[in-house]
Amino acid sequence: MEDRQTRERPPGTRDAERGVAVRLAGITKRFGEFVAVDDLNLDIYEGEFFSLLGPSGCGKTTTLRMIAGFEEPTEGEISVAGEEVQGVPPYRRPVNTVFQSYAIFPHLNVFDNVAFGLRRAKV
Repeated sequence: MEDRQTRERPPGTRDAERGVAVRLAGITKRFGEFVAVDDLNLDIYEGEFFSLLGPSGCGKTTTLRMIAGFEEPTEGEISVAGEEVQGVPPYRRPVNTVFQSYAIFPHLNVFDNVAFGLRRAKV
């Protein structure tokens, strides 16, 4: 697993050798006058374990909903595996969605809930 220091290597090193799995370029989402996500730029590389963390109302869920296709960005582009996905319905996007809940499987603890998908993907 890479730490923050590894992620900040100059171009031409390990990250450049891997493909970008998800790219958010200049993503903004407005609901009327309210700006939920403001000019977000993010690359998530193949094989990277990634989490969005932040306080309530900071745009985490809105960002995930845009990647999944449940919301469209007001501005910017979203690419998955090198293909732009604006206008592609959720069921045709190569991503998975887990709806917010305390647990996917209430009978499992937090670790086992998080580990479930990783084990299935043999990560």
